[in-house]
Amino acid sequence: MTERLIQSVERAADILELFVATYPELSIKEISDHLGLSKSTVHGIIKTLEHRGYLQQNSDNQKYRLGVRLFELGNFVGKHLDIGNIAKPIIRKLVEELNETVHLTLFERDDVIYIEKLEGSRALTIYSHIGKRAPIYCTGVGKAILAHQNEEEVDRLLSKSELKSFTDFTLTNIEDIKNHLAAVRGQGYAIDDEEIELGLKCIAAPIFNHQGKVVSSISCAAPKMRLDEEKLPKVIAGIKAAAAEISRQLGYKDIH
Repeated sequence: MTERLIQSVERAADILELFVATYPELSIKEISDHLGLSKSTVHGIIKTLEHRGYLQQNSDNQKYRLGVRLFELGNFVGKHLDIGNIAKPIIRKLVEELNETVHLTLFERDDVIYIEKLEGSRALTIYSHIGKRAPIYCTGVGKAILAHQNEEEVDRLLSKSELKSFTDFTLTNIEDIKNHLAAVRGQGYAIDDEEIELGLKCIAAPIFNHQGKVVSSISCAAPKMRLDEEKLPKVIAGIKAAAAEISRQLGYKDIH
């Protein structure tokens, strides 16, 4: 990085980033020990952050914790992050790499909705179009989202869905679907192998927001014959990497 960084701002950011689940409250000495800074330096920065509302002091133990100002700013950022604008250049690059159709969906009010679709040079007529709703239990984009809901939410979403067969490969038994979702969750991506449309294969990965919730998914769809043993690993890797980058730009931090 060639830009000149301001040391005091860097130190202030380091202090704020210490306050995680492991350390919800910290004393000046603890912060000093963690960062290797003098207590006088830490004291000055903390008092400034406290004055601006980014930190607040617990009067019972004199330790500091994150202040309400950060909550206000976080809410503002969350409301104004446009996942479509964030994802577009990433999708464009992925289409160039794979030369196949890439979709972006949004999980909104129990529905999975296609909000972006970009085709490669070998475009094909398939089930999806922008604004269309995707069945959550049998599409790659839907399963990538459903796999990361808790058990109660999975039960609720499946109970309100009409679990119909689109092809002979569509899973409609709830226990079979749940077992499949466990595999999806473990591998980090979902595959729709002719479940929604014969001859069509789709690889999808979940997108997480700053709260660690799955809010969207991204997928690559192509004729099954094109996603052979040679190309499939490249598509899986590309989709997972794209989902991870969009998640990162939405503020998600994978702690595992």
